Amino acid sequence: MTTALAIQARQLQRIYQTGTLKVHALRGVDLDVPAGRFVAVKGRSGSGKTTLLNCLGGLDQPTGGLVQVYGRSLAGLNDRQLTLWRQKEVGFIFQSFGLLPTLSAYENVELMLRIAGFPRQQRRDRARRCLELVGLDKWANHRPYELSGGQQQRVAIARALANQPRLILADEATGELDTETTHDILNLFRRIVQEEEVTMLLASHDPLVDEYVDEVILLEDGRIKSPAVLAPNPSC
Repeated sequence: MTTALAIQARQLQRIYQTGTLKVHALRGVDLDVPAGRFVAVKGRSGSGKTTLLNCLGGLDQPTGGLVQVYGRSLAGLNDRQLTLWRQKEVGFIFQSFGLLPTLSAYENVELMLRIAGFPRQQRRDRARRCLELVGLDKWANHRPYELSGGQQQRVAIARALANQPRLILADEATGELDTETTHDILNLFRRIVQEEEVTMLLASHDPLVDEYVDEVILLEDGRIKSPAVLAPNPSC
């Protein structure tokens, strides 16, 4: 039985140009990620990790090549189509958390559902469910400044899960956290992949990540350094 692919990229290129200066951020990346996998994308700063995630999530347009997410090609989609697709299919988690400081944890999560047009009761139920999943149901009415860094990241994770995406893209999501909190967040990611049945790509340079993911993909100067490294799966 063939495992369905969540992500398929072929000869993916991204070139940034300023005047006569060209920067080759991605140089012909080929990538297959089966559905339901937790994959780390690792490499030095400038290796192309963030650019790769942005191209896979439709936040950046490749200069060349093909991207398909769950069989749907992103080529040719206009800005509105990409926005609607992201609202339904993709959750994003960033290093800086990106929470709105005047809103409570619950409101930060519920806002994503409001933007996507979910009805009120469904928004309420889903936001509560996501906060419960990340262990913050008792902090639902707290604002970001009343929460620790780890708790703020959990709110950001709950927000990424709100629209029930099939793909989650996390860019240096543990970069601002201490070691103990990083372990907690990585354990949470592992559980979310299993319980929510999502595919997750985590761009990181943190060696702790290797203990939790199914696979490590190494990027070097915009290319995948092969072979990929299979990491121990803590669920086994």
